[in-house]
Amino acid sequence: MITIPFMIMAAVALVSVVYAIVTRIRTRRTLDSVSDMLDSAIDGEISETSFDESMTSLLESKLHEYLSSSSLSAQKVEEEKEKIKTLISDISHQTKTPIANLVLYSDLLAEEDLSESSKQKLDAIRSQSEKLQFLIDSLVKMSRLENGLMNYVPVVSSVEELLESITDNLSSKAASKGISIEYEPTDLCINSDPKWTYEAIFNIADNAVKYTNEGGVKMYATEYEMFVRIDIEDTGIGISEEDSAKVFSRFYRSREVSEEEGVGIGLCLAREIITGVGGYIRLESTPGKGSKFSVYVPKGKNLSEVS
Repeated sequence: MITIPFMIMAAVALVSVVYAIVTRIRTRRTLDSVSDMLDSAIDGEISETSFDESMTSLLESKLHEYLSSSSLSAQKVEEEKEKIKTLISDISHQTKTPIANLVLYSDLLAEEDLSESSKQKLDAIRSQSEKLQFLIDSLVKMSRLENGLMNYVPVVSSVEELLESITDNLSSKAASKGISIEYEPTDLCINSDPKWTYEAIFNIADNAVKYTNEGGVKMYATEYEMFVRIDIEDTGIGISEEDSAKVFSRFYRSREVSEEEGVGIGLCLAREIITGVGGYIRLESTPGKGSKFSVYVPKGKNLSEVS
């Protein structure tokens, strides 16, 4: 005979099972809904959704609100990037013509019969015009880099050709100072954007020549498992430990070089570019003895392996 207590226990057990099944179904539905919302957020498509007043639906509502807010923030970031891109383009375009005209008229005036005083002033105008153009071009590049507007196209290229080109372009500048610039032949290759990698390493080598008065600059490459390390080593004035932490900052110039030509943006650009192509830069320096910049660039298949 079935007793009342047994019937009560059976009823409680049945209710518990039903409750567990219903809870599991609701939990599953909530997880599916959350998963759908996350998929929509990843695809950038957050749509209007209605929710009831249950606790699980409250969770869905909060998540939907958060994802909608994040989606709007991402859209605003993209809109701001477009505005910055347009502004950079406008600045670059609007300044090129006036500065080009300054240089042009300086060249025309240089053909006239001028006094020595006038020639000196004319040289100063031309020099400052070129400096201004360089500064604007550098700031435009820096802004593009910092705002993620630069597109890098990795290409496997020869390190030797890169170093040879830099050496050729800086040899006359080095010769005018009575110093040498040379590189060691190598069959190593890098997998990086050739144009921007050249600019980064050229900036470092140009600085090395600028701040070396005796001896010279040498460049060489070393192979690692994932990188090629390109060293630019000089026998120049060196960099103090205090300044070593600051030389990659925009417009930073130490007291020792404050009288030299320059705007203090070359190393900053170099670091941003090398970081952008997936590499990094290390610096070793001793004041009065020289500096060594080690540029780590993603490795490509070596020429000896190709042949």
